[in-house]
Amino acid sequence: MSHKENLTLYVSSFIEQLYQSGVKRAVISPGSRSTPLAYLLENHPQIHTYVNVDERSAAFYALGMAKASQEPVVIVCTSGTAAANYYPAVVEARYARVPLIVLTADRPHELRDNGAPQAIDQINLYGKHAKWFYDMPLPESDTNLLQYTGRIAAKAAAKASAAPKGPVHLNFPFREPLSPDLSFKPDQQPLSAVYLAEKQLNSQYVSDLSAQLNRSEKGLIIAGPSEDQQSAEALIHLAEATGFPVLADPLSGLRTLMTDHPSVIECYDAFLRDNEIKKRLQPDLIIRFGGMPVSKALTQYVKGSECDQWLVDEGADWRDPTSSATHYIEVNDIVFAEQLTKTVDVTSDHSWLDEWIKLNETAAREIQAYIERESDEGAAVGTLLQALPEGAHLLVGNSMPVRDVDTFWVRGMKSFHVWANRGANGIDGVVSTALGIAEVKKEPVYLLIGDLSMFHDLNGLLVTKQYASELQIVVMNNNGGGIFSFLPQATELEHFETLFGTPPSLDFKHAAALYNLDYDRCETKAEFSESLSSGLSRIKMMEVITDREENTASHRRLWTTVAKAVRGE
Repeated sequence: MSHKENLTLYVSSFIEQLYQSGVKRAVISPGSRSTPLAYLLENHPQIHTYVNVDERSAAFYALGMAKASQEPVVIVCTSGTAAANYYPAVVEARYARVPLIVLTADRPHELRDNGAPQAIDQINLYGKHAKWFYDMPLPESDTNLLQYTGRIAAKAAAKASAAPKGPVHLNFPFREPLSPDLSFKPDQQPLSAVYLAEKQLNSQYVSDLSAQLNRSEKGLIIAGPSEDQQSAEALIHLAEATGFPVLADPLSGLRTLMTDHPSVIECYDAFLRDNEIKKRLQPDLIIRFGGMPVSKALTQYVKGSECDQWLVDEGADWRDPTSSATHYIEVNDIVFAEQLTKTVDVTSDHSWLDEWIKLNETAAREIQAYIERESDEGAAVGTLLQALPEGAHLLVGNSMPVRDVDTFWVRGMKSFHVWANRGANGIDGVVSTALGIAEVKKEPVYLLIGDLSMFHDLNGLLVTKQYASELQIVVMNNNGGGIFSFLPQATELEHFETLFGTPPSLDFKHAAALYNLDYDRCETKAEFSESLSSGLSRIKMMEVITDREENTASHRRLWTTVAKAVRGE
């Protein structure tokens, strides 16, 4: 065979095995050395391809698709710093457990480490942030090599999808000429089928854990951020059997069920700030699912609780930064909940649960009144949450947006799904992630983001000119880093604005014009409400002008008001 035929057969066989292993989408960033991968992915009839010229944005765009689909998504780039621009998204995928398959093109071995242009050391480029790395062989059409390459493709998809999900990295060296033969139709069939099984608890473990559950009178279930949000109903059934309250993080998926299930507690962040209430609510057992909750008040409550704490985590990463867990249970959330629900004694004593419900209802009334009464950033977030249509998807940025959603998402609102990049909690790539989610989901998708985070990923909006995504963007413009106003640094006024407030003084109508977005500037809550009710656009930006100092003071007044209300003052 000729070089072109060898190249075509080798790469197309690899891509076909990826498709047979569940890959349906690929995001490609242009470059010469990645030509074989780009051409043959584009040429595959069943793989949807997207082109994004900025590698950092492309990787987060793919991350959003993978989050929304829970399927591995391929990203492809050329050699050199292009691959380095994937790094932030690879880190996020690792810690958020999102399946990505990173394919980086590279110079052949004879052009490495000798000054060749656009050549860097790409071996293990992402270090421990990639679940698995492999430096691929040079293309050949040898049958044994093709079988081996097919197994590598199957292995990459399997490792990305196995618990805990995450990114894998394959590095492809290619010699010139780089163009494959697009008319060549290889008859190579997929070589490997992979079956991924879930862990189960053996009968002795189930018996031991059920016995301890039955002894608990003041147990607590904490549902933290979940990768797939599919365990909500199973956790509800476990809570109903045990009589335990469920403290539901906004990223757990359980708040979508809170209207019909009073055992789901959503206002804990507001009332657990009060020391008197925390003393009243000391549990005798905590069962924690998912990652650490967004709420710092809840994290401190967990750390200060002197009881057994079970950490249920299929991924075996032991996500326990408070070092509070006494039992590490490596099993799927749904499997655990279903196995224990079947064996635990159904309780008839709901006094512990009723106390939590009463406190939660009191706090919820105060928060709802705050949303109606106030005009600060928190009230604006509450206004947004009230306006979201049934079944909508909301991606929230880090720092203040995700914390405000935690506080102001209370029962009585419509059911919607919340997403966030809480793996590494960074503020970069959020726009691109939202657009990736919007590409997969057909329901309305909203983005709630701060001004600094919006600035970090403005270039992500370029894909809106290429693909018919629909996204409603809400930019909370408090002219800087609002989260720092709540931290001890804010008491040191000298240099605070320079180092932490960092006001960029941006007017986002110019960015909206650059990317042909519909745009509304909202300086009052009434204007924001009107913009939200004016109907969905393909792409719309609503810039909400807020004040950092007013926002900080208003939040603290709310916490004081809630504390007095739950104490009965």
